[in-house]
Amino acid sequence: MGKGARKKGPKKDSTRKPKVRDVFVGRPFEGLAAEPELIALREFVPSATARLSLKDSPDRTVTLATVLPMAAAGFVRTDGEIFVGMQVQTRSSDISRDLGRSLRWALEAKEGDVLSVPDTTSPPEQGERLQDLLVPEAELDITLHKDFSWWLPEDADATGDIAMSLERANAAIMPTERIGPAAYWVEAGDKAHLRWVWPEQENVLLQALARLSAAGEIGLGEGSRYAGSFRAHGLLVPVWDLDPEAHAREWEEPAGRLGERLTAAVKSLDSEPLNATERRARDGLVGRQLTLR
Repeated sequence: MGKGARKKGPKKDSTRKPKVRDVFVGRPFEGLAAEPELIALREFVPSATARLSLKDSPDRTVTLATVLPMAAAGFVRTDGEIFVGMQVQTRSSDISRDLGRSLRWALEAKEGDVLSVPDTTSPPEQGERLQDLLVPEAELDITLHKDFSWWLPEDADATGDIAMSLERANAAIMPTERIGPAAYWVEAGDKAHLRWVWPEQENVLLQALARLSAAGEIGLGEGSRYAGSFRAHGLLVPVWDLDPEAHAREWEEPAGRLGERLTAAVKSLDSEPLNATERRARDGLVGRQLTLR
């Protein structure tokens, strides 16, 4: 008998811990009303904050942020304000669990404490995902910032690594405006885009977009063009190219009207399947997948 055949696994008296299977969660924020906004903050909004609504600690104030100093997962400012970061360097198979663990750490941390990276290695436990810690029906009241000066308390000066991180972060910001729920105008160099996170299932949203495309109603009007879409944490994010000479606020009303048309198209799918023209339009949209840079 060869050596391989004799290996029957660990001995009975082995202290080896059983391996924990880490299951990938493709839609980590599902079940939260704030799911589209959470995806936007995680993926492409540069500098923004929002207060969290906690289930069991309604009197505690915790601020969710896009990016923290040194891309930290959490920190407590010297004035006692608590922050949890969305855009971090490492992740596990379940981003909601990573953020939940960072949130629990932040609630017990002291002034000046920093959580450099989220806990992505501990075995999963009950009650540690965002869905367990946040009020599920609560929306996020987003505050956009033109820079990262909010990292510091008022009248405080950045020094050392914080100053360097602040300088780099400010230099990387692309001008961004929120023009509707989970809808963000972004100026990217000499181009401007609308990136809009929708809560519908990918197939449903594609069909609705196809219905609008076949009817010639998928755009926001003159100076706009549907560019394609990208996937982010289980949802589809449509993107439109916009006239960069127009101010972000000029697109609020057209985006609102487009949102109404798209919502109506989603509802119409329950009673009216796509026709042949709309199916061809859907096939064309499927091939227009984008990659954010």
